Amino acid sequence: MASILVVDDDGHIREVVRFALEKAGHTVVEAANGAVALQIFREQPVDVIVLDIIMPELDGIEVCRRIRERSQVPILFLSSRDDELDRVLGLEIGADDYVTKPFSPRELVARIKAMLRRSGAPVDISEEAPLRRGGLLLDLQRHRCFWNDKEVVLTVTEFGLLRSLMGLQGKVYSRGELVDRAYGLGHAITDRTIDSHIRRIRRKFSDLGGDPVETVYGVGYRLRE
Repeated sequence: MASILVVDDDGHIREVVRFALEKAGHTVVEAANGAVALQIFREQPVDVIVLDIIMPELDGIEVCRRIRERSQVPILFLSSRDDELDRVLGLEIGADDYVTKPFSPRELVARIKAMLRRSGAPVDISEEAPLRRGGLLLDLQRHRCFWNDKEVVLTVTEFGLLRSLMGLQGKVYSRGELVDRAYGLGHAITDRTIDSHIRRIRRKFSDLGGDPVETVYGVGYRLRE
């Protein structure tokens, strides 16, 4: 199963998360603040990071920013603040998902399971072939993205959204459809969350002179022809 780094200055929260994740078969590593979390991350590989926002030493936003400078490991924010601005800011700097306290341990485990599924290998042979649309190439086996043969480094969620948009040529996907395809059924992901991920995708491609995603106002998104 997965190795998960849980970062929270509240020992009780860490204990609850650890119990739920270990019960699901995962290995858990704990950190009580952002500085310790970065040290652990430099010393040992992990598959997912569960990261509180409000912490001493370094807050979760800064920790996420520093991790994204060197890695695209899936990051889930866990916070007592349900302010939409905080949530969007976290996603803008590269978080993959967001759960607010108080939370359901079962929901947290389900969210992490979905993140691991999105970052894992394809489930059948028919999905292993690379997907190509114009200058865009998604290598599903290696989980890598290219634009005109230049690599674009994406988070797990960003990769999943592009993969979803490549489903049917010319099809416009609503935000709800993208949530279901990229996250799985039953996730309460807002339109603003999808918009934040799409903006990040566009910024990354714009650095290479491209923009594969087209907004269809009032409907959703599709890949450019």
